[in-house]
Amino acid sequence: MAQKGVQLDRETFSCSICLDLLKDPVAIPCGHSYCMNCIKSFWDEEDQKKVYSCPQCRQIFTPRPVLVKNTMLAVLVEKLKKTGLQVAPADHCYAGPEDIACDICTGRKLKAVKSCLACLASYCEKHLQRHYDAAPLKKHKLVEPSKKLQENICSHHDEVMKMFCRTDQQCVCYLCTVDEHKGHDIVSATAERNERQRELEVSQQNIQCRIQDKEKDVKVLQQEVEAINRSADKTVQDSEKIFTELIRLLEKRSFDVKQQIRSQQKSEVSRVKELQEKLEQEITELKGKNAELEQLSHTEDHNEFLRNYPSLLQISESTDTSRLSIRPLRYFEDVTAAVSETRDKLQDVLSERWANISGTVTVVDVLLSNSQAGPKTRADFLKYSQEITLDPNTAHACVLLSRGNRKARVMNKHQSYPSHPDRFTNRCQVLNRESLTGRCYWEVEWSGFEVFIAVTYKTICRAGEKCRFGNSDESWALYCSSDLYEFRHDKLKTPDSVPQSSRIGVYLDHRAGILSFYSVSETMTLLHTVQTTFTQPLYAGLGLYHWFGGTTVEFCRLK
Repeated sequence: MAQKGVQLDRETFSCSICLDLLKDPVAIPCGHSYCMNCIKSFWDEEDQKKVYSCPQCRQIFTPRPVLVKNTMLAVLVEKLKKTGLQVAPADHCYAGPEDIACDICTGRKLKAVKSCLACLASYCEKHLQRHYDAAPLKKHKLVEPSKKLQENICSHHDEVMKMFCRTDQQCVCYLCTVDEHKGHDIVSATAERNERQRELEVSQQNIQCRIQDKEKDVKVLQQEVEAINRSADKTVQDSEKIFTELIRLLEKRSFDVKQQIRSQQKSEVSRVKELQEKLEQEITELKGKNAELEQLSHTEDHNEFLRNYPSLLQISESTDTSRLSIRPLRYFEDVTAAVSETRDKLQDVLSERWANISGTVTVVDVLLSNSQAGPKTRADFLKYSQEITLDPNTAHACVLLSRGNRKARVMNKHQSYPSHPDRFTNRCQVLNRESLTGRCYWEVEWSGFEVFIAVTYKTICRAGEKCRFGNSDESWALYCSSDLYEFRHDKLKTPDSVPQSSRIGVYLDHRAGILSFYSVSETMTLLHTVQTTFTQPLYAGLGLYHWFGGTTVEFCRLK
C-alpha cells in the first residue's frame, strides 16, 4: 500500500510531456504543470499558427502565456527526488527507429500504443489516458499505432478526408466535394468501406473456396504420386522377376546344351579310342606277320619255305577305315551355328519387343487422364509455342533462307552454301536447328504451289526417295497444295480436306506420341492427328518444290 502511494505521488509530479519528474515546473493558465523546457519546446512548434494549446486538455491560449517557475511545486519535486524513486521509464518503453513514437512526448519519446483517427496523432499509454477520461475524446476512433496517419489529411485543404469519390475512386475531404470533385458521386468513407467490406467478404469466400478446391487437387496429386510410385515399384519388381526367370531359362538351356555336348563328346571319343586301339592292335599283328615273312624270305631250305609259306599268307580281315576320309571333319560346329542362329533370332525379337516396351514406358502420362491434359483453344496451344529457326547446313542449294532463318524460299538458281553432310541434295528441303521434345506448338505461313510441313528424325536420308518427307518411317508430313491437304507417313497417304487457310499449326507432344496439324484462321480446324511412339528427338522440316520458283514457307512469331 505504501508503495502504491509513492507511485501515485511520482505520477502526480511528473511532466506529461517527458514523463519524468518535473524540472523547473511551471503552471499554465488551464492549471496543468510541465517542465519549463518541455512546454517551451511544445509551444515553439506552434509559433507559426500563433495559437498555443495545452498538450493534455487542448485548451487554447492567445497570446502565448508567460511562463513563471512554480517555486512550491519545485520544492515538492526535490523532496520526491530524495526518496530515491526511479523516475525514468524502462528502456524498452522508448521508441526505437522501427517503432511508432508518441506525438506528445518531447525529448526521448515513448512508444505509441494507439493512434487516433480523429486527432491524427499517436499516443503512449500516459498521453492516451485523456481519450479514456474526457467525454468528447471518448468518441474518437482509436486504432493500432500507424505511420500513415498523415495520408488521411487532404493535401489541398489540410482537412481530414472523411468522404470517398466513387467517380475518381479516391478519398477526399468535405471541401473537395464542393471544389474539384463537385458533381461527382460522393459518399462517406464509412459507407464506401462497408460496401467494399461486403465485397471483400465475398472475395474471401471465393478465395477460401478456391483454396479448398486447390487443396483437394493437391491431395489428389499426392495420391497420384503415391499411385505412380507404387505402380512403378511393383512393375520394377515384376520386370526384374520376369527377366530373372528369362535369365534362368537361358542358363538352363546353356547348361543342357553343355551337358549334351559333353555327353556326346564322351561317347564319340570312346568310339574313336576303341577304333584307335583296334587299329593299333592290327598294326602290331601286321608288323609281326611282316617280320615272319621277312625271315621266311631269307630261308635257304626250299622245303621249309614251302611248308611254312601257306600259313604265313593267312592275314586277319582288315578294319574298315574308309569312312574317316569320306567327309571333312566337322564335329560340334553345327551346334555353334544353331546356337548362334537362336541368339540372332532372340536379339531380333528383343529388339522388336524392346521398342514396344520402351514406348509403353515413355507414353505413361498421368496428367493425360484429366480434362486439362491437352490444349483445347488456340490460347492453350500458344502456351507451348516454340521459336523455330532453320539450319542453313541442312538447306538444299535452291532454298534461300531469310528473316533470321525463319523463312524459306525456293529459287531457280543454286545458293553458295558450303558442302555439309547434313545438307539435302536432291529435294528442296530444310530442317530446323533445335531438337523438339516435350510439348511444342508452332505455326507456319505458306504460299506458292506445293509444300510439305513435316517433323522428322535427324537420321533421315539426305538423298534418294527416302529423304522425301513422309516417304519413310522416319518422317511425318502434311502435304499442302491449293486444292488438297494430305497426311503422309511411310509412303502411306491420307487425304484430309480442302485447304481453308494458308496458316498451319503444328502441335507435338513427344512424350505422349501425339502429332496434330491444324488449319488456323479465326478458329482452329483439326486436319490430322496421329498417335505413335517417338524413339528419337524430332526436328521441324519444310519441303518446297524446286521447279516452281516463288514458293515460300515461314515460321510465324507467336510471342
